[in-house]
Amino acid sequence: MPAPIRLRELIRTIRTARTQAEEREMIQKECAAIRSSFREEDNTYRCRNVAKLLYMHMLGYPAHFGQLECLKLIASQKFTDKRIGYLGAMLLLDERQDVHLLMTNCIKNDLNHSTQYVQGLALCTLGCMGSSEMCRDLAGEVEKLLKTSNSYLRKKAALCAVHVIRKVPELMEMFLPATKNLLSEKNHGVLHTSVVLLTEMCERSPDMLSHFRKNEKLVPQLVRILKNLIMSGYSPEHDVSGISDPFLQVRILRLLRILGRGDDDSSEAMNDILAQVATNTETSKNVGNAILYETVLTIMDIKSESGLRVLAINILGRFLLNNDKNIRYVALTSLLKTVQTDHNAVQRHRSTIVDCLKDLDVSIKRRAMELSFALVNGNNIRGMMKELLYFLDSCDPEFKADCASGVFLAAEKYAPSKRWHIDTIMRVLTTAGSYVRDDSVPNLIQLITNSVEMHAYTVQRLYKAILDDISQQPLVQVASWCIGEYGDLLVSGQCEEEEPIQVTEDEVLDVLEGLLVSNLSTPVTRGYSLTAIMKLSTRFSSVNRIKKVVSIYGSSIDVELQQRAVEYNALFKKYDHMRPALLERMPIMEKTATNGPTEIVQTNGETESSVLDTKHPATVPQPANQANDLLDLLGGNDVVPVIQTALPTKPASAGGELLDLLGDLSLTGGPTPAPAPSVPISQPPFLLDGLSSQPLFNDVAAGIPPMTAYNKNGLKIEFTFERSNPNPNIAVITIHASNSTEADMTDFVFQAAVPKTFQLQLLSPSSNIVPALNQGTVTQVIRVLNPQKQQLRMRIKLTYTYKGSPVQDLAEVNNFPPQSWQ
Repeated sequence: MPAPIRLRELIRTIRTARTQAEEREMIQKECAAIRSSFREEDNTYRCRNVAKLLYMHMLGYPAHFGQLECLKLIASQKFTDKRIGYLGAMLLLDERQDVHLLMTNCIKNDLNHSTQYVQGLALCTLGCMGSSEMCRDLAGEVEKLLKTSNSYLRKKAALCAVHVIRKVPELMEMFLPATKNLLSEKNHGVLHTSVVLLTEMCERSPDMLSHFRKNEKLVPQLVRILKNLIMSGYSPEHDVSGISDPFLQVRILRLLRILGRGDDDSSEAMNDILAQVATNTETSKNVGNAILYETVLTIMDIKSESGLRVLAINILGRFLLNNDKNIRYVALTSLLKTVQTDHNAVQRHRSTIVDCLKDLDVSIKRRAMELSFALVNGNNIRGMMKELLYFLDSCDPEFKADCASGVFLAAEKYAPSKRWHIDTIMRVLTTAGSYVRDDSVPNLIQLITNSVEMHAYTVQRLYKAILDDISQQPLVQVASWCIGEYGDLLVSGQCEEEEPIQVTEDEVLDVLEGLLVSNLSTPVTRGYSLTAIMKLSTRFSSVNRIKKVVSIYGSSIDVELQQRAVEYNALFKKYDHMRPALLERMPIMEKTATNGPTEIVQTNGETESSVLDTKHPATVPQPANQANDLLDLLGGNDVVPVIQTALPTKPASAGGELLDLLGDLSLTGGPTPAPAPSVPISQPPFLLDGLSSQPLFNDVAAGIPPMTAYNKNGLKIEFTFERSNPNPNIAVITIHASNSTEADMTDFVFQAAVPKTFQLQLLSPSSNIVPALNQGTVTQVIRVLNPQKQQLRMRIKLTYTYKGSPVQDLAEVNNFPPQSWQ
């Protein structure tokens, strides 16, 4: 058989192929020749054939039939054969194929070989594709080579040990003695791989991390090595752009970050060296910037001094001035992570950050926008909003939605005045109205309604805005609503903030009718416009014109618009005497759902919307697996398990709204707030509004004995009963919670649920602390409406904190005295 062509000739031949098909034909022909050679057990050219096969594998062609040939080469005594054999094993084999287990004995023999280069090949292969079984079998040989004095083998053994630890973490302790002397090595290759090994051990085991911090005193050793690197003179062997071994410096900084995280002593020991690195590293080359970036990350992650953190933020500020886009991006990302903890230090670079909004790179613009919103506060709101609104005008459409939302949030939180707030949001609506969130329209309407002194100014501004542009639908919707509410102020010209405009009733109606017929108007906008025209029937004298417009849309193909028009026609024809009262100006709206983070506090069944920036009350964790623990007040005909849902954003009622436990439980099993003081909120009447806000004890129902509903773990819940004179269908139950243990029960929350045929109201408890040793009781009143006189059933849920541990329990109460419900 003729000698096969050499690898160099094969590469040259393949490169001459003009088409993919021609190349494929060459490869197939050569693969056939290689297969024939393998079948004939040709030992002379096996190494050459496997090398060619590896090249074909790199081109993407199948080469699996050469796996066993790699094992034969590994078993050979020639170094050239072993080298190609191990390379083929690393490329063609992995732990998913059982063939690789046949290599274990060969690798073990080669790890004990007399030649260091053969040992190095075996270490590389094991560190590249060794399975957990191979790692267990060969870990002893790796650990032995890790202790050798040969630097060439130690660095390879350290990397191989990293792979062994990743595959079999329980073998980590085997390598612990070998790590003691690794950092005393002067060879940079050994130092580098040693730091990688120590990093892997610290990341994977908290015990190892604690051991290296305290017993091994690892931080001082790393500080010493890093100091030598910084202070050492020029070393051509390790120099990269004038910096001594930047790769080792970066690895050491990462390990220091892990060691200093959450540890005061370790952080204190590395503060000085981090300051030295930050001040002495050259920033003109990318190598220096990489080291500085790792230094900044380490400073921010450990318990560093405040001055050092300011230095780190100043380094990031210098990065923002760099011409390299990648450096600017990582600087913005890092500043965004630190802005909450070091707000004032980041504020110093505000102008540089705002300049990044003009960058051509979209990723930099997005990060700069997010960071700019994070920097907004009450002191710089005017200047920052000016820059961000300018950005909103000129930015790409993909940014407009997020930018508009950010402006709304910032304006709501830090607005210096209501006029400024209204002007800012109207500016957003006129420039990016089509991109704003769905809740922006009702939120702006609420803001305008509550700003009584700004009504005339606002309606005039909005009227002029829609004369110029009716393409921004949210703007048109808000304008329509305001014109309907305050059209009389617009026509009368009562605006004091700016020069009033002269507008007639017919001109206003012309604009609204134009919105109804415009192709740009959505069905929702038309609904706003028709309602506005209807409201103006009580504010304008042109009632006949309004009647005609409303009657026309009684036959609209839009069902929503048609329904509105029909109802409004009925108002004109049948209920004209009620029309002025129905269409009178809206009262001031209570602030319940905002763009900002409104807190909803649950107080034993009474939900209240608290003001921003109130302190969070003590909370008790609610496990998610008890989501179905309570009965739904409003679900099913009989008893339906409660499904935990998110806290509602509806307002609480002052008159005793029947609260649904279904709506007050957290879907995510989050904390249930403890009782909070009541906040009176004006709302329409609800079912039990006939009752006073205090329990009714008009008539003590004689003969209704008290009952014990719960008695467990020292907590006793007793029920006493009253009957209401005005409505005998209402039973008033007072719970008395007592505690016989030696410690107080804090954060006490009582919840109850009943089947749908009943309706239940929980009033606020007398306290959320049940005193120890029966020294007092917590009382709470429950009102139950039982119109069908059915037997009362109740499920109760008790949550409290005892000696620092949260406790939660459930119980069913089905033995109510008949007198309490008959």
